[in-house]
Amino acid sequence: MTSRFDPASLAQASPMPSKPLPIVTFGAGSIVGDAHFPAYRKAGFPIAGLYDPDRTKAEKLAAEWGVRAFVSASEAAAVPGVIFDLATPPARHGEVLKTLPDGAVVLIQKPMGNDLTEATEILAICRQKKLKAAVNFQLRFAPTILALNDAVRKGWLGEVVDFDAWLALDTPWRLWEFVLKSPRVEIALHSIHYLDLIRQLLGDPAGVHAKTLGHPNHTVAQTRTSAILDYGDTVRCSLSINHDHKFGRRHQACEFRICGTEGAAYVQLGVNLDYPRGEPDILEIYPKGSDGWVTVPLAGAWFPDAFIGRMANVQRFAAGEDAELISSVEDAWTTMALVEAAYRSNSEPAMPLARKP
Repeated sequence: MTSRFDPASLAQASPMPSKPLPIVTFGAGSIVGDAHFPAYRKAGFPIAGLYDPDRTKAEKLAAEWGVRAFVSASEAAAVPGVIFDLATPPARHGEVLKTLPDGAVVLIQKPMGNDLTEATEILAICRQKKLKAAVNFQLRFAPTILALNDAVRKGWLGEVVDFDAWLALDTPWRLWEFVLKSPRVEIALHSIHYLDLIRQLLGDPAGVHAKTLGHPNHTVAQTRTSAILDYGDTVRCSLSINHDHKFGRRHQACEFRICGTEGAAYVQLGVNLDYPRGEPDILEIYPKGSDGWVTVPLAGAWFPDAFIGRMANVQRFAAGEDAELISSVEDAWTTMALVEAAYRSNSEPAMPLARKP
């Protein structure tokens, strides 16, 4: 294999802001302590404080991180010169956005509302208030995904013609209390990351076939999904997702297989295999013209490093250092439209079998 396929040459990090602004976070759920704050501290992004309507939870998390716990949403929203970080349940996004000053810079936790109707309302609020708003589809910024996209851009795989997502997990849904009561779970809160990534890699599909369902051993609305995205007659794209594989680590999986006309890639997202502690991410590439798989040495993982890149882009856009706000609410609305199409497909009957004559 020639040096032009040097795996260490692949980009894995986003440019950092020269003068990061302080961050005010709305929400004190587990994702803040597990990912947002660890990422911001690792990157040196200042944290101005947090607000959560559950005062006890807010004060506990604030004490753990040595930051201020605001007493009200309006007090948090009144802090000048900051980035607002909404780590709130999807149903709360709209009301929080309305409290923010016009022209504010905002990062909104995914999903962009519970459904496409709420996403459209959020989009209207952001437009009306002229908010510089992005959605936290941070998987795009994971080191393994940045490197994968760089390999694709460099032509190491040729033309991408196959994308498979295969997950067999034991996901601890109990960590997110609002999820236990949500009517939409698996696609809207988890596989939305993969749908968004697929849009980035392959563009927008013509449509989707999907089936999503729960499990008889619990009451979470949906935890298993099968989906096929329609990219015409050249590209095959499918997802097989099972969050109820509770039979030990041996045959669990959280991986993508991306095949091109001249090469291929394998991705493991380790955090989901033992959330939130996780296992290492993995990226292996079989570049065109090579005679075997090459392991890409990774400089970090989805958690927390992708959250650094996600916030870095927001910070740099606010400062005029980045021309593009990646996963802006305008773009994220289309990911929500794909999610909505998957749920519509799920609600419609499958093609029935012919009756025996």
